Amino acid sequence: MKIAALVVALLPFLVAAAGAAEGPRNVVLIMADDLGIEGFGCYGGVDYQTPNIDKLAATGLRFTHAYSQPLCTPTRLEIMTGLENQRNWRCFGILPPDQKTFGHLMQGFGYATCIAGKWQLQSYDPPDFPGAAERRGIGMHPRDAAFDAYSLFHSLHTEDKGSRYANPTFLRNGKLHQAVEGKYGEDLSVDFLLDFMQEHRDERMFVYYPMALPHWPMTPTPLSLAWSDPSRRQEVSPAHFPDMVAYMDQLVGRLVQGIEKLGLREDTLILFYSDNGTDRRITSRFDGAKVQGGKATPQQSGIRVPLIANWPGRIPASVNSDLIEPSDFLPTLAALAGKQLPAAWRTDGVSFAPQLLGEKASPRSWAFFWYDPRPGWDKEKYGRSIFALDHQYKLFEDGRLYDIAGTTLRETPLDLQQLTPAQQAGRDKLQAVIRQMMQPPLSAAAQTEVNAFGEPVSQE
Repeated sequence: MKIAALVVALLPFLVAAAGAAEGPRNVVLIMADDLGIEGFGCYGGVDYQTPNIDKLAATGLRFTHAYSQPLCTPTRLEIMTGLENQRNWRCFGILPPDQKTFGHLMQGFGYATCIAGKWQLQSYDPPDFPGAAERRGIGMHPRDAAFDAYSLFHSLHTEDKGSRYANPTFLRNGKLHQAVEGKYGEDLSVDFLLDFMQEHRDERMFVYYPMALPHWPMTPTPLSLAWSDPSRRQEVSPAHFPDMVAYMDQLVGRLVQGIEKLGLREDTLILFYSDNGTDRRITSRFDGAKVQGGKATPQQSGIRVPLIANWPGRIPASVNSDLIEPSDFLPTLAALAGKQLPAAWRTDGVSFAPQLLGEKASPRSWAFFWYDPRPGWDKEKYGRSIFALDHQYKLFEDGRLYDIAGTTLRETPLDLQQLTPAQQAGRDKLQAVIRQMMQPPLSAAAQTEVNAFGEPVSQE
């Protein structure tokens, strides 16, 4: 009887402990477009107003060592498929139609799925760009990406994309809306997401918001004084960048508040991430110095990005230094759904669900990058970078080694002729990672390097 009484007394605690491992009913993944950690107050940035995102960080889990690829398509391809780019890269602006996305994954697990924001994964090259005939329209149309509803900028050919901001053009559930007068594209995206969540509030939901903000062109937002003059709404200037960051933050706040009004906040995990570093035309104050944006470069300022997880009552306010990379999101979503990845699915990712659910984690000890945005229009100035990193070092395939320890954007080159034993051990470890990750299966693009026009580099 004493044992039975003890079990009864402990039952509430046992139930609570068991429930702690259960995933959220809804997951909302927000991804900013072109903003590194220096753009956020919660990471130490001082130039931009981000109170809503900072609040998510202050009341949730903030990762200090989250990474992305240096440019948008590489990250978008990796995060959606769970595969490093050397596995499935074809060309810029393309998600190969034979791939499975996390939309397919979550839809298969019984979630209602929705996406709004930026696509740019179906057709990218303009018709007159050399080699374009081989690449136009070869990607995945959003209707095939397993989202029950979609409203997306740049879903068709590049020359037809229109504006992503003022008077936006977007493809919504198969219908093209062109130059919608007087509207701001990101407002319509948030409206669409909240309408979807209201309609499906009794179901489990996976909602993906790949934002357009604060990507170039840098134009006025509804917060800007220039917005009051319709003739200035397409005005392009880096001077508008602070307003774009502030409006991005305001939209995140509006989405969070909308989820609260629907009565879904306690059941919803919100993840906030970014696809790459800040535009190089922007310089920001961070860590007591001025930092030039590193977008499209393999510098720390091009790849170190925010990752914030917020789930009221389930994720305590905390900071985590585990390494996270884009391929990790797909297995994390599967784990949050309480499922195993289907047997036919391959992933290079490591789930960070244990860190979110308060369980013992086995985090990755390194992150790998195969980065080459070619072939593709306006990619003539880019090249290939293959590298790996951990908390202490970053090693490139060509032998360059950097000390990157810390939570800022610091990277110090090391002299390979004067390495300490610890530095040599770090180099050896990352060399092994690069060798391991460059084993098959490799995409054709990873096997044969080409220029922006799709011509083998050896023929240049």
